[in-house]
Amino acid sequence: MNDSRRSKDFVNRSELVERLALATPQLSLRDVELAVKILLAHMTEALTSRQRIEVRGFGSFSLHYQAPRVGRNPRNGHPVSVPGRYVPHFKPGKALRDQVNRSHTPRAPRQTGSSERYAAHSKSGTGVRDISA
Repeated sequence: MNDSRRSKDFVNRSELVERLALATPQLSLRDVELAVKILLAHMTEALTSRQRIEVRGFGSFSLHYQAPRVGRNPRNGHPVSVPGRYVPHFKPGKALRDQVNRSHTPRAPRQTGSSERYAAHSKSGTGVRDISA
């Protein structure tokens, strides 16, 4: 893979197939592509049939129902009827959550926003607003 692909925050299907093919040299690239295609087709079929998919240690896929509601058209603000629908949902398993948490270091704390800096200064009685950021 070239350097531009390494900097991405996601893996697409073709990259997944490449990685699986490299990990299983006894299988051809076509066999791995077919296996991934069949796996995803079966998962799609199961979810379409409202079945739950559970892979122990990895996670589970299910459907969550979103009830009908009245939304707003963002352009003009008029009410819009939004029908109820099912949306796919993934819940990671404990083993996956633990492994992800072990492999990532915590991010640096978020810097406070200007309104929080302003509130901090006004509470201190200085009356000076920090606009350095």
